[in-house]
Amino acid sequence: MTVMAEHTSHMSVDEFETIASAAPETVTLEFIDGRIGTKPVTDGDHNSIVSWLAKRCMQTRPDLDLYQTQGLRVDAYRQSRARPDAVLAPEAHFAGHGEWADPDGALMVVEVTSYDSDTDRRDRHEKPAAYGQAGIPVYLLIDRDTCTVTVHSRPDRRVGGYRDIRLTDFGETAVLPDPVGIELDTEILKNYVR
Repeated sequence: MTVMAEHTSHMSVDEFETIASAAPETVTLEFIDGRIGTKPVTDGDHNSIVSWLAKRCMQTRPDLDLYQTQGLRVDAYRQSRARPDAVLAPEAHFAGHGEWADPDGALMVVEVTSYDSDTDRRDRHEKPAAYGQAGIPVYLLIDRDTCTVTVHSRPDRRVGGYRDIRLTDFGETAVLPDPVGIELDTEILKNYVR
């Protein structure tokens, strides 16, 4: 896919969406910073983590929904497209928005690392920069490689990324600051790593 990413570095959003609609079910395509990126289809442990998180969020904040696979336009200037593993937003917030929604109103985006060679670049560098620039208040990275939960908050819209980054080991309590306002006991995440 590297050759494709280099070749398509100046493609339009319409061209990307045409390619993405024809992609096989074994990958998910994203358009970040003018480049196509891929992520493999999730495994059972990955899905269990997202399901666990959804339950915690709904128990603590029933006024919110955790949307899985909702596409976001993370940078209107560059016409980028990202598909987080989950997006926390007010109940029914994305109703009627279609496949690619504006990130306004999203309180938190979530990524769970996959066991692939692109995880470091995609989940630890590019996505926090893009989500912060989009003004999404919290970026939660559940990192199965390092057995940590990283909570990014206080987005910096001017330069991208986040001003506060808090790292928590699996087994400890991770605090998701306002506007999310949830504490997560992460002990169970130890069960979902290789």
